[in-house]
Order: sequence, then structure tokens, then C-alpha cells
Amino acid sequence: MFSIVSVFQNLFSDLPGLLLRVPVILLALCVHETAHGFMANKLGDPTARNLGRLTLNPTKHLDPLGTICMFLFGFGWAKPVPIQTRNFRNPKRDMALTAAAGPISNLCLGFLGLFCANLFWAIMVGTGMIFEAAGTLYINTTSNFVANLITYTNLFFNLFYWMNISLAVFNLLPVPPLDGSRIWFSFLPAKWYFAVMRYEQIIQLVLMLTLWTGMLDTPLNFFVNLVMSGMEWVIGLIPFFN
Repeated sequence: MFSIVSVFQNLFSDLPGLLLRVPVILLALCVHETAHGFMANKLGDPTARNLGRLTLNPTKHLDPLGTICMFLFGFGWAKPVPIQTRNFRNPKRDMALTAAAGPISNLCLGFLGLFCANLFWAIMVGTGMIFEAAGTLYINTTSNFVANLITYTNLFFNLFYWMNISLAVFNLLPVPPLDGSRIWFSFLPAKWYFAVMRYEQIIQLVLMLTLWTGMLDTPLNFFVNLVMSGMEWVIGLIPFFN
């Protein structure tokens, strides 16, 4: 038998644990950008569709720097989907809806990850593969392979949950070039909006600096935990998980 605590010790320092982030990041970023393109297409702008961006192919979406930030910090971005606002019937409203589609897709993926994590845990406990003794959780097996399989499966679902919520919250910040700026700035007068967007590259550099120094960690983690608490409350309403 293996203690859950001992199995989780140094988990993030080993290669398998780190590699689990790769498919999570790829799917989270690709779904995010595809959602932007899909919404824009529905609202009358086929630019993303014509450029082949309505796909989950990572090579079409990944931004090297944004992907590295996502891997290291849990917060990042992909290559923005091109949008031609002149194709929208109501440019400000439709741009805001298109921008919101990305974070919303990640919130949906995050909830799916939480559901799968709880379902997997319930099955493991229900079948006796995981049990509690003297306040410690154990995996009921003598096989190191099975213990690691259970541990890494549980970790994958929790990473999928946390990283998608983190991506959604980060992109909702009202800071160019993040989606939040397209959403919240749509309520500003046009001259104010374009005045801010002129400094987008400088603002992006400052954003990178604050990420690197950890200045954004506290507010971002607060909102991530707030969203996660809300989702966990909803999951707790499902009788199967009680």
C-alpha cells in the first residue's frame, strides 16, 4: 500500500508530473482561440475560418512566449485570432461577445475537469482502491505502476481543472492584449478605447514584468480560488459526490 501523501511528495519535480501539463496547455489554449473564431464567424466575421483558425491544431494557435508563461506560471495566452470588426453588425457588442467566448470556453473545460476529478475519486473510493486509515489516504495496491497510474490520473484532472480556470481568470483582466480589455473597454467611448490601445505593446511588456515578478499572483490567485470555490459548491450539489 502507498500513502497518498508520500506519492504526492515531489510530484511536480519529476518528469511525468510536468509532462502532464503539456496536453492540458495545448487543449486549453487551442479551445480558447477556436472559441473566439467560432463566435466571430457566427456573428458575421469569417476571417478566422478563412485563415484556418477554427481548428484544434496547436500549430495554428500557439504563441511561444504565452505558452511558456502558461507552463511556468499557469497564466498565459495564445496567438490572437484575427478579427475584422467591420464585418460585425454591432462592432462593439460583437467584439465583446467574441472576446468573452475564449474565457467562457475555459470555464466550461475547467468545470469538466473538476467533474472528472470528482467522478474518478468517487469510483476509486467506491471500489476500495483508495481508503482512509488513521487520517491518512492510501492507495490499495502493492503495484507501484498502479499507484502511480491512479495518482497521475487524479493529478491530470486537477491540473486540467486548475489551469483552465487560471487561463480564464487571467484573460478576463482588463489589460491589453487580453480578452478582458476587449470586453470591458467596449463600454468606453471610442476615443478612450483607441487611446489606450495605442499603448498595447508597452502595456503587454508591463504585464509580462508583473507576471515574472509575481506581483499579480495574489489578486489572480484570489479570483481563481473564488471561481474554483463556486464550481466546487455546484459539484457538491450532485448527490453522487456526497
